[in-house]
Amino acid sequence: MTKAPSHPGWLQQLYPFAPHSFATPRGAKMNYVDEGEGDEAVLMLHGNPTWSFYYRELIQAVAPTLRCIAPDHIGMGLSEKPQHYCYTLATRIADIEALVVSLRLKRVHLVVHDWGGAIGFGFAVRHPELIGKIVVLNTAAFSSLRIPVRIAACRFPLIGPLAVRGLNAFAGPAISMSMHRRDMSEDEKRAMLLPYDSWANRVAVNGFVQDIPMCPRHHSWAALDAVSEGLAQFTKNPMLIVWGGKDFCFNDHFFKEWTKRFPDAETKYIADAGHYVLMDAAEEVVPPIAEFLTAVTAEVGAQARA
Repeated sequence: MTKAPSHPGWLQQLYPFAPHSFATPRGAKMNYVDEGEGDEAVLMLHGNPTWSFYYRELIQAVAPTLRCIAPDHIGMGLSEKPQHYCYTLATRIADIEALVVSLRLKRVHLVVHDWGGAIGFGFAVRHPELIGKIVVLNTAAFSSLRIPVRIAACRFPLIGPLAVRGLNAFAGPAISMSMHRRDMSEDEKRAMLLPYDSWANRVAVNGFVQDIPMCPRHHSWAALDAVSEGLAQFTKNPMLIVWGGKDFCFNDHFFKEWTKRFPDAETKYIADAGHYVLMDAAEEVVPPIAEFLTAVTAEVGAQARA
């Protein structure tokens, strides 16, 4: 683990975290935020096409009390973007597993969004003894045959990659499509799109789109199925489900599935917030998420150490 190069000055104002770097088992450099101290930490996992910038306000709210780890998946954010990496769910789970092992964390609280749900719960299923609190934000960790037409179109052979990588037809539209209450500021837009400014740098954005398993023949179907089957062991973990009701992708079908599987979970449904719920409704959702994470920490941690 090493310190990564410093951020550009303008980005530092929005994202004031010291960068860190970790080499994954396949040899790629993963950038991650590591704020706070201790061997108990909140692991915040983003999806596609976001990066750890998505969690900046939550990190600032939680890190004074509890350590926060927020990695950029390989090919995303400020991490390395190899052109021929194995951009699959199984590899992403293994990358996060290796990072947590390297940090020697004894307790991990999850915050997951979008693809971070399948990745985070994939890690959790492998290490249930480490898992404490869980925050679920507009995501899934189970298979579904529902997919928006706009995303399905990005999966078409030849045309899909040309659109996603050549025309930025996934990350670009997401900055408006994923918001509903408000528009991002120009600086927020600039930061969200910073990592995805070329064909080469959009390799993993396309990789995530192609990795959506829609049938048992897909190479990631078995990995996602294993995650789904393992979810039941976390029904007793403290869980908070925060959901934006205007999500064009992870809609109420997914919210209902989460509440069905975790009937004891606390829920906060924001009817007019979009997919990027943590940004779209920050003033309403960041404080209760931070309170949930920090207030329960002492109790859960004490039980784990007993």
